[in-house]
Amino acid sequence: MRLFQQPAKLAIYPGSFDPITHGHIDVVRRSLKIFDEIIILIAESSQKKSLFSVKERKELIGETFKKEKRVTVDYWSGLLVEYAAQKKAQAIIRGLRAVSDFEYEFQMAAMNKRLNSKIDTFFMMTSEDTYFVSSHLVREVAKLGGALKNIVSPYVEKKLKEKYKR
Repeated sequence: MRLFQQPAKLAIYPGSFDPITHGHIDVVRRSLKIFDEIIILIAESSQKKSLFSVKERKELIGETFKKEKRVTVDYWSGLLVEYAAQKKAQAIIRGLRAVSDFEYEFQMAAMNKRLNSKIDTFFMMTSEDTYFVSSHLVREVAKLGGALKNIVSPYVEKKLKEKYKR
């Protein structure tokens, strides 16, 4: 019998999620084997023009994980490590699709570590069946009327079709 309860391990999974894909879902599900709770954090990028508003993305992600009580969705426009410290998170999760992702993600992890040495970054490779999927490609396929089965959830596909009026 333990005298002290170990605190829950909380991780933050940041990204634009515009829209959430099966690749993102895969990273979250596999991360739940390591962490007790995950906050999917929608981050606005000044370098990206979003198709879905933050409110719409929160709704899409919430619908995707509505049965998973250990996943919550939030939005933050400040420094990621400040948010993570505020929530008392132990880790940041970053999904990697290809070697080309690694250099940028490694730089971000190093900067985050410099800003807050208490928070670690965990890199998780996407599964082999989703490594090619990006939100950008999903939007392009949807815009051109292509099928997105097994790339996004049926609900997300429906919302993409509504956006592109297809």
